Amino acid sequence: MESVGNIIMYFVIALSIIVFSVLTVTTRKILRSATYLLFVLFATAALYFQMDYPFLGAVQIAVYAGGIVVLFVFSILLTQRPGDDAAQLISTRRWLGAVAAIAGVGVTGYALFSYAKFCGKQLPAMGDIDMATLGHFLLSTDKWGYLLPFEAVSVLLLACIIGGVVIARRR
Repeated sequence: MESVGNIIMYFVIALSIIVFSVLTVTTRKILRSATYLLFVLFATAALYFQMDYPFLGAVQIAVYAGGIVVLFVFSILLTQRPGDDAAQLISTRRWLGAVAAIAGVGVTGYALFSYAKFCGKQLPAMGDIDMATLGHFLLSTDKWGYLLPFEAVSVLLLACIIGGVVIARRR
C-alpha cells in the first residue's frame, strides 16, 4: 500500500505538469513559453523519480530539460526578438479548436483504457515493472516497440541542429 505522502506528491506533480503545460501554450512571450516547458520537463522527471526510475529521471533532465530546451532557446534567439509579444491569433474557428481538443482527450483516454484489448496482453501492475522490462518496451522492434519513433525523433533533432547552424551562418 502506498503512503498518503506519495499520493499527495503525485497529485502535486500532476497538477504542476497540467498548469505549466497550459501556460506553455497560452503565453504570448516565447521565452516564457520555453521556460514553462522546462518546468513541465522537470516535473516529468520528478514523476519518474517518484516511481523509482532514477535512470529515466536523469535522462529526462539531461536530454529533454537540458538539450531540447537549450535548442529551443537557441533557435528563438536566432530567429526573432525574444522580448516582443507574439501577435494575438484572431480566429473565428475557436470552437473548432475546442472540439478538436476534446476529441483528442477522448481518443487518448479510450486508447489508454483499452490498450490491453488491442495488444492482446495484460498490462503489468505498476510495481511489477522493472527497468529491464521498461527498456525492452521502449527500444524493441517488436510489433508494439518504440524504436522507430525514438529514431525518428533523433533524426528530427539532428535536422533542427543543422537548421540552426545554417540560420546562424547566414547572419
